Amino acid sequence: MSALDPDLAAGIGRLEADGWLPITRGTPEEARQNYRDLALLRRGAVDLPVAGVHDDVVTDPTTDVDVVVRVYEPADPGGVTVVWLHGGGWVVGDLETADAAARRVCRHLGARVVSVDYRLAPEHPHPAPLQDAHTALRWAATRFGGRLVVGGDSAGAGLAAGLALLARDWGPRLDGQLLLYPGIDPTMSSPSFAANAGGPFLTADDMRWFYARYLPDPDTHVDPSVNLGEAARLGEVADLAPAVVAVAEFDPLRDEGVAHAEAMAAAGVPVRLLRGQGLVHGFFGLGSVSSAAQREGDRALDALAELLG
Repeated sequence: MSALDPDLAAGIGRLEADGWLPITRGTPEEARQNYRDLALLRRGAVDLPVAGVHDDVVTDPTTDVDVVVRVYEPADPGGVTVVWLHGGGWVVGDLETADAAARRVCRHLGARVVSVDYRLAPEHPHPAPLQDAHTALRWAATRFGGRLVVGGDSAGAGLAAGLALLARDWGPRLDGQLLLYPGIDPTMSSPSFAANAGGPFLTADDMRWFYARYLPDPDTHVDPSVNLGEAARLGEVADLAPAVVAVAEFDPLRDEGVAHAEAMAAAGVPVRLLRGQGLVHGFFGLGSVSSAAQREGDRALDALAELLG
């Protein structure tokens, strides 16, 4: 174990002192507002510039559900489209909270980013968010062509991991996955879940609160598209798209990300596993307070670029 990055420790201490943490609140509405206000505060006054941004609406022809997406166009396109799924425990988050991450991915990779405003629990528990993600992915493949990547952070990375299974079996074909500290084990039984139960930033109690709303039916806890450990046990992680999996040392979700990366690698999937020493859950959005967090986020993006060639 290394020491927690001091800049992150100081930044999280300020968030706690100012009342922004814990992430979870009494009701989903209160949690959403707090999370959105915090995301807008962290974005600052100036957005990272990209060549263009526009919103679109995608309709799932099988359910007639509309899914709103926000498309970010790079200044120097490289023929890659990243379908981005925001974090927030499947309960909080939206296009605004995902804006900074989407812009960063767009600029760093020279990739078009399709950010998905998927439906949220508890109003829309599993499988609604995953269905929305697949709808957006199919639309992006048809609309833009080229190389196709699914990516996300936290709960969004969990959706991306499940989406990779759906894409393998039902299309469209993927060229890569970018999974930043994914939430993929609803059993919450890994050693890191106990060791890092108190966080900082994300806690075990936060995850229990999120899963209780996202997976209210206990039978869904073994769905391979949600529980990627179950997918590995069933031998269902072969032939997935090449993946970058980035975890953080002081994250309750660390070990489940490592286990998924190792299971994919054992099944013959090209995998880059990045272990963020001294970092916490959510580091991709904490670069403004920690140079170490900024470097690790860039390292994950660079690893994806290498996988894509």
